[in-house]
Amino acid sequence: MEFISTKLEDGKELAEIRAVAMKASLEAVGRFDENRVRTRFLDRFSPEDTLKILVGGSLVGFYVILDKGDHLYLDHLYILPAYQGKGLGGKVITKLKVMAQGSTIKLGALKGSASNEFYLNHGFRQTHSDEFDIYYQFN
Repeated sequence: MEFISTKLEDGKELAEIRAVAMKASLEAVGRFDENRVRTRFLDRFSPEDTLKILVGGSLVGFYVILDKGDHLYLDHLYILPAYQGKGLGGKVITKLKVMAQGSTIKLGALKGSASNEFYLNHGFRQTHSDEFDIYYQFN
């Protein structure tokens, strides 16, 4: 497994990974829209904050980490369904905890998504929720 930087031209491929990874969760809550799921990512895509996840040279996911000064914000973490449950996400979280150097990591996850259990299992605690998302932090 390796992490590599992204370029602006990677945006569409990463948006597709996001769409595939989120489809089941968004369909479960009646919110899947083929265009919106991609556009929401592409409208804010920042290559300098985004790392691709490769396994055996193949792109299997990506994550976006934003430095907010007083905390790190995990804006996206998506892994293709065929590669989920194999410890890749856990390795990303371990990397981020080292990167945070004792600082807080915050994130939001769609209500009803399996990612909620994933974050709880990796030591995050729920701080609040809104209509669509649950928010977590790790200290």
